[in-house]
Amino acid sequence: MTDHGLDLAVIGNGRTAALVDPQARIVWWCFPRYDGDPLFCRLLAGDEEKGFADVVLDDMVECHSEYLRNSAVVTTVLTDHHGNAVRVTDFAPRFHQFGRVFRPPQLFRIIEPVAGLPRITIRVRPTHGYGKPFPRRSSGSNHIRWHNEATVLRLTTDAPLSLIESEAPFVVTRPLHLVFGPDEPFTDDLATATREFCNRTRDYWMTWVRGLSISYDWQEAVIRAAITLKLSTFDETGGIVAALTTSIPEAPGTGRTWDYRFCWLRDAYFVVKALNRISATQTMEEFISFTLGIASNPDGPLRPVYSVVPTDPLDEWTAPELKGYRGDGPVRIGNAAADQAQHDAYGSIILAATPMFFDRRLPRPGDEGLFRLLESLGDKAAETAFVPDAGIWEYRGRKRIHTHSAAMCWAGCHRLAAIAARLGLKDRAAHWNRIADPIRDALLKRSWNDKRGAFTAAFESDDLDASVLLLPELGLLDAQDPRFIHTVAAMERELVREKHVMRYASADDFGLPVTAFLICRFWLIDAWWSLGRRDEARELFEDALAHRNRYGMLSEDLDPQTGALWGNFPQTYSMAGLILSAMRLSRSWEDRYWR
Repeated sequence: MTDHGLDLAVIGNGRTAALVDPQARIVWWCFPRYDGDPLFCRLLAGDEEKGFADVVLDDMVECHSEYLRNSAVVTTVLTDHHGNAVRVTDFAPRFHQFGRVFRPPQLFRIIEPVAGLPRITIRVRPTHGYGKPFPRRSSGSNHIRWHNEATVLRLTTDAPLSLIESEAPFVVTRPLHLVFGPDEPFTDDLATATREFCNRTRDYWMTWVRGLSISYDWQEAVIRAAITLKLSTFDETGGIVAALTTSIPEAPGTGRTWDYRFCWLRDAYFVVKALNRISATQTMEEFISFTLGIASNPDGPLRPVYSVVPTDPLDEWTAPELKGYRGDGPVRIGNAAADQAQHDAYGSIILAATPMFFDRRLPRPGDEGLFRLLESLGDKAAETAFVPDAGIWEYRGRKRIHTHSAAMCWAGCHRLAAIAARLGLKDRAAHWNRIADPIRDALLKRSWNDKRGAFTAAFESDDLDASVLLLPELGLLDAQDPRFIHTVAAMERELVREKHVMRYASADDFGLPVTAFLICRFWLIDAWWSLGRRDEARELFEDALAHRNRYGMLSEDLDPQTGALWGNFPQTYSMAGLILSAMRLSRSWEDRYWR
């Protein structure tokens, strides 16, 4: 039986995002943006009933929750044992208005009776300062404010205020509308505006999806993954966060709890590739601009991770008022990985920016000025290719010359040669080839381990690491190279559990890893596909899809024993991996309707 602990849907609008459970409880909402204070923090409150908004139906016996097709609007129908039912619709408004995208930091909720006389209780228990109840509450004629010195949450509603304040049950006979957001009066007619916002938001998403190019097979999975990537994008800067949560443990009881509400440069390459593959070119261009803005800052080395506002600090601290997901702490805010050396970042930015020079659809093609900026990153990549770092998995207690970091440094230099050739700069192309070739030769030699019969995690190391599955993908060697075939076989022996793939199997700063990493499975699927093992690849992919939650979402990790999703959620890395594998494995659209 799959344990669906993270059976949550995301609603959002490119500025704010919230997680809703199948009973229409909003369990997580950071305000006013993804890395802000969670006013709804129930997800990480352990057994404490605080930090949420919900609708409790008396004697409820069933709930049915789903996204409206091709949208980011969630509807949930709750039914009691007499057949009385109520529908809850949740969304964050996003649509075009006055020549720009309207996306306030607000959540909207519509509660309407659909059968009989449902008796409900509306409960709203926000927190501030990572888990503290608000000290003060005041109400007006149709709003309630929760506030302290720094934060105000305002609920505007046509539901009975006193019944919300006292959490008293009542029979719902007409549609009710709730708007959560900043302390600004709601000037429009609430019911009319809410319905209009809902329809326009739904239309916005339907239109956005219509512009995607997707695979023939697994269309719904790809569309949902694409919308999820879009919901993880902070529109103002173009940054895409790794996940919308902090501190959901990679595995229970391990202390592996990290804050993922930030932008990793490493993810840029995969996410850009996935967005390009499905023609979400505008989101892709904005993310490339975000990374280039960081790269153009001359001060100091590149950090592996940045806030959605790149100058904001990421100091790591622990929130004492939150017990953690299922009581499993600590809850960390900020991420100390920002201070690590991870040399793959240089290559990641160059690879992410490469479409600017080759993709004819883009309105602002890359020019010589952009190439010169990337060259400065290439110099750093060449310099650090064989310098020990924390690696792709961000080891906190040791540094090595990681095969993946060196490979990304090589790939950055190699792509600069291709970009130079594209721009007709023959001397620069020759220059970068002269730099890239010896890096490649040394890398293939020093990361190969005769005793293990495989490319290993780091130079002169015996450890296996799933990230070396990317070597052919990056162009370092052919997938048919006997050394790669042997490497894949070694991984199958040692890193595959049931059908799940571990990042590595050796101990790290926190002991032996116990959960499988979802992106690694997609890497293995792609490797099998490129080795001609097509049926096995499709079978492993179909199985991966079966581990998504009811809304089509994946987190970062998965327990091979129970099938439970663990790690921060929803994980953009996993969703990008799903898109890339689906696009690769799918049958073509040619004549598919009848064949």
